[in-house]
Amino acid sequence: MDEPIVAIVMAAGIGSRFGGPIPKQVTELAGKAVVAVAVESLAAGGCSRAVVVVKEGMENHVRFALAAAPIPVHFVTGGNSRQESVRRGLEFVDSHPVLSKASKVLIHDAVRPLVPAYVVADVIKALDDGATAVAPAMPVVDTIRQVDGDTSTVVDRDTLRAIQTPQGFDRATITQCHRRMADDGVKVTDDLSCCELYDHQITLVEGSRAAMKITEPIDIDIAEVFSRAAAGAGNHSGKRVRLMATKVREKGGMFIRHVRRAIPGK
Repeated sequence: MDEPIVAIVMAAGIGSRFGGPIPKQVTELAGKAVVAVAVESLAAGGCSRAVVVVKEGMENHVRFALAAAPIPVHFVTGGNSRQESVRRGLEFVDSHPVLSKASKVLIHDAVRPLVPAYVVADVIKALDDGATAVAPAMPVVDTIRQVDGDTSTVVDRDTLRAIQTPQGFDRATITQCHRRMADDGVKVTDDLSCCELYDHQITLVEGSRAAMKITEPIDIDIAEVFSRAAAGAGNHSGKRVRLMATKVREKGGMFIRHVRRAIPGK
């Protein structure tokens, strides 16, 4: 049996900013649940198994949404924080007779469903080439100001990068780091920082504007447009998606009006 490439998919968030009666992980995107689109994207990039971490009480909903997933899917109940949920996912992999054979693991937010396959593949390749901790990154396009009380100063955005998922890791390393972090009572905002905390080198690869994070209801509308572009380009091309991302950046607010016109009923 080939060594599995495992993706831990984080789908246990409460989505307080998204609102509404339907959790954003199972909100419809391109005719499927957001989490289902995310798993398909990971599979297209080379992942062979998925561990989906879900909020307590949501497993049946997510299991139904993933009934037609292209790769085997396992389910784990999340904890009280993202950090604890990731650790539970890693511990599940470590204890599983098949998944524990994986030397690498990817950790991905379900609410970044449209990550192009080439980004996933680049993360995996960086691990194959010897990296310990890898993440897709994109240049920051907005002007950033650091606020200090009533004053603020501009930050040089040329040195800044926005970090995306999936983040990839040597599995033994990230598992050990999460265990240490739990023992030390430390909190970080992402898994890359977890490795960095314990002096492991970080590697960045090119990300994609298409790997946007669905946070608010308007993001679903924008993601629908990206999804149509990706469907026309194919999972591995990403060229049309990159072109659309450039147009989004150039047109700014005009894009939102275009999205509204492009989607039936908007």
